[in-house]
Amino acid sequence: MNSFVNNLVFSLNATVPVFLMMVFGWIINKFGLIDDHTTAKLNQFVFKALLPALLFSDLSTADFKAVWDGKFVVFCIVCTVISVTIAVMLSLLHKDKSERGEIIQACYRSSAAILGIAFVKNIYGQATMAALMIVGTVPIYNIVAVAVLSLTSPTADKSDTKKLIMNTVKNTLTNPIIIGIAVGLLWSVIGIPQPVILSKSVSYLANMATPLSLIALGASIKLGEAKEKLPSAVKIALVKLLLFCIIFLPVAVAFGFRGEKLIAILVMLGSATTGSCFVMCRNLGHKGTLTACTVMITTLLSAFTLTGWLFLLKTLSYI
Repeated sequence: MNSFVNNLVFSLNATVPVFLMMVFGWIINKFGLIDDHTTAKLNQFVFKALLPALLFSDLSTADFKAVWDGKFVVFCIVCTVISVTIAVMLSLLHKDKSERGEIIQACYRSSAAILGIAFVKNIYGQATMAALMIVGTVPIYNIVAVAVLSLTSPTADKSDTKKLIMNTVKNTLTNPIIIGIAVGLLWSVIGIPQPVILSKSVSYLANMATPLSLIALGASIKLGEAKEKLPSAVKIALVKLLLFCIIFLPVAVAFGFRGEKLIAILVMLGSATTGSCFVMCRNLGHKGTLTACTVMITTLLSAFTLTGWLFLLKTLSYI
């Protein structure tokens, strides 16, 4: 009984603070303390400045040889590719062809940068393994998203293959998260010492990343918009939050991943659909209604599913 309570407390301590910050963001938006324009700018600030600073801070001060785990990164890549394949097959069951691209992206694309870092950092105090997970997933996320959304877009010119490829490459190489990880890893490999002024300045930015990203995510939730596409969004949520975890978590355990690595894999597989999916949908000619609904539904439900998965992994002594 004591172990049950301890495991439950551990799981709640890991998830509840994260989602309370999102609830706080939603509340201050409802009370008008921040409006939609401010929320959008805050999301940009977090994505382009704070999260890269956080990842750079964690990786640049780490021992690269001790941090790097090729087996872990390859596992994340393979899981992502298989998840995309499953999402593509499931999308073929949807009658509205114009929404198939949205379904594919919403199924496989996790909130790895925001929720992933938040969970791992909340439990272990640093996000090194989350950063390595991002190395293996975010490039694939971007490449596949641009490709499937462009190919299924009602408005895009599908004949311009060269432009599609160039946009995909550009979006991947200029992703601020990828840049932050690359610079942090390079800094670690070269072994450049960090002056106190630099390390403190970066740490100030890094410390703001998690709370502000969660507040902005919560402020972005619009419950009233979640009704129109609710049935389809719930189906996607079941795939996103449960199916991939059921398939891949036992495999991860069999491969010997434990602790921080297993938490990073859990977030990669079973966290909410990232809000950036909606932005990409709109930019590539899709309505984005189904995507917006899915982001909200998966964000709300993941408070319960992630707690459940953490409790199960803790009870089985895998974390």
